[in-house]
Amino acid sequence: MVDPAGLRAAVDAAVVHLKSRQHADGWWKGELATNVTMDAEDMLLRHVLDIVVPADQERSARWIRSQQNADGSWADFPGGPGTLSTTVEAWVALRLAGDPEDAAHMVAAAEWVRGHGGLERARVFTHMWLSLVGLWKWDDCPTLPPEMMFLPSWAPLNIYNWGCWARQTIVPLTIVSAKRPVVPVSFDAEPLRTHARPERFGPLWSIAGIFQRLDVGVRLFGKLPANPLRKLAMRQAAEWILARQEADGGWGGIQPPWVYSVLALWQMGYSLDHPAIKAALAGLDTFFVEVPDGPEGPMRWLEACQSPVWDTGLSLAALLESGVAPDDPAVLKAADWLLAEQVTADGDWQVQRPDLPSAGWSFEFQNDVYPDTDDTAEMILALRGVDHPDKARLRAALDAAITWTAGMQSKDGGWGAFDADNGHELATKLPFCDFGNVIDPPSADVTAHVVEMLAVEGRADSTECRRGVAWLLAHQEADGSWFGRWGANHLYGTGAAVPALVEAGLPTDHAAIRAAVAWLEEHQNADGGWGEDLRSYHDKAWVGRGASTPSQTAWALLALLAAGEDGPQGSNLVVERGIGYLLDTQRPDGGWDEELYTGTGFPGYFYIGYEMYRQVFPMWALGRYARRRGLS
Repeated sequence: MVDPAGLRAAVDAAVVHLKSRQHADGWWKGELATNVTMDAEDMLLRHVLDIVVPADQERSARWIRSQQNADGSWADFPGGPGTLSTTVEAWVALRLAGDPEDAAHMVAAAEWVRGHGGLERARVFTHMWLSLVGLWKWDDCPTLPPEMMFLPSWAPLNIYNWGCWARQTIVPLTIVSAKRPVVPVSFDAEPLRTHARPERFGPLWSIAGIFQRLDVGVRLFGKLPANPLRKLAMRQAAEWILARQEADGGWGGIQPPWVYSVLALWQMGYSLDHPAIKAALAGLDTFFVEVPDGPEGPMRWLEACQSPVWDTGLSLAALLESGVAPDDPAVLKAADWLLAEQVTADGDWQVQRPDLPSAGWSFEFQNDVYPDTDDTAEMILALRGVDHPDKARLRAALDAAITWTAGMQSKDGGWGAFDADNGHELATKLPFCDFGNVIDPPSADVTAHVVEMLAVEGRADSTECRRGVAWLLAHQEADGSWFGRWGANHLYGTGAAVPALVEAGLPTDHAAIRAAVAWLEEHQNADGGWGEDLRSYHDKAWVGRGASTPSQTAWALLALLAAGEDGPQGSNLVVERGIGYLLDTQRPDGGWDEELYTGTGFPGYFYIGYEMYRQVFPMWALGRYARRRGLS
């Protein structure tokens, strides 16, 4: 049985710890870790642009070396298996930094690459980066014709059929793949090659096979002498890029479009002294995390993105859930910062919703073009609990945000993150698209967050909320869980869906809720916690299985508490053991450790370690449990 005094002390310690991490301006931001492709590609970018700073390059190289697996490979997440493209890019980056190919760690990496298909089987993005430095042929890369800029928004494969992250990447790559620049390196990639024959095209009658053959024709067209139409297309692409550059110099606040936009503008004749490129490179430099005490000396690694809005909204909600007063200075400071971050500018989402007034929140410090429904729903849920001195201002901001979020509902009743009705599967069939998610269809976790927000705001009976509930019920997995698009994985989806459905009026004895509860109980670990390995995205044997983590345990507990599973004091051993796990793993300073990644960028391909998840979600779960025990 959980000791009430110990529980309250744990919550109080977590509150003190979280408050101590708040910035003077009111926000929180944890580190956002991914994999070494960020660092490898940054090193390649600086080589191509001839802006290498040797000391910086060596600090990045030390980081890459420190992340190598014992078998010679590099993984996409801690504890995960090696990944071919990640290992190829790491090997090339280290050769760029001067590591000899006969060094033991380089030999091991090359052997691993050859044993897993070789350079020939790496992903398209890897082949493009290697083409930039002469280690692969542009002729062997899929083409992205700039002329696609002329396709109207109603036409198949127009740029707005792609998810915003893919759209922002593809537009600059149309310029890069048309210009096909090469800045050679002083070494070759022979140790990585198997000389295997290219994979055969798909059947002629298949969509993939048709696109593969069309790609050959498009490639031949691209070799014709430059014509006025292509020049106009590239100029239009460059103008599109410049129109979407953010105040911090980046694009969408994420690495891929940022670096490809720099390369595209450079290829269009913009000098490195041009204000757009200067701002981009200066902004990118702010994404480095310095590690002063690495095993070989100082290191640095590059964040793929930064998440202050997300982190601040979650931190604010966790504080309020833990009994912090709604007019506490830390709460008010966070609320004021978030209110100032509300996006009122136009964005690409208006292609599908042209008459919808902008009022959402985005993920990053500077991203006015791509607010998202997930951040916005969570900001509303957090801010509505604040006792703000300017109540009219707060209410107006929330009402506008609710209208925007509800208006972003897709036709099928669910919500995607950045766009409405962005589920055009045809885009995924192009030869270019071998790196995961390139579209933004509705997902269970985002839909659940919006449904919960609407219900808490008294709109459970609205058409939008009822359709969202129906979408969630229709997308429950056969085992009772929900798939997690933006978090790992079924624990995240289920942890979002159950509280939303209950808040929206579904009784706790509903079959969908009981099935979810049974699934959670079945997947509790022996230590009382929950964990799900990221391999569950492509290997169903891992669904609901993995080493316990504080954040995933908290998601499971939030679902169980919403389903009424705490019951009378100590009556539910599953919940009690879960709470016990969080209490037992809390550090003396009130925080938690979590080395494993529990965030998702592209399921099956790209994963995220959110530093703040290990703090806010356990605190949230303990705080909610304490409130239900009357201890707040």
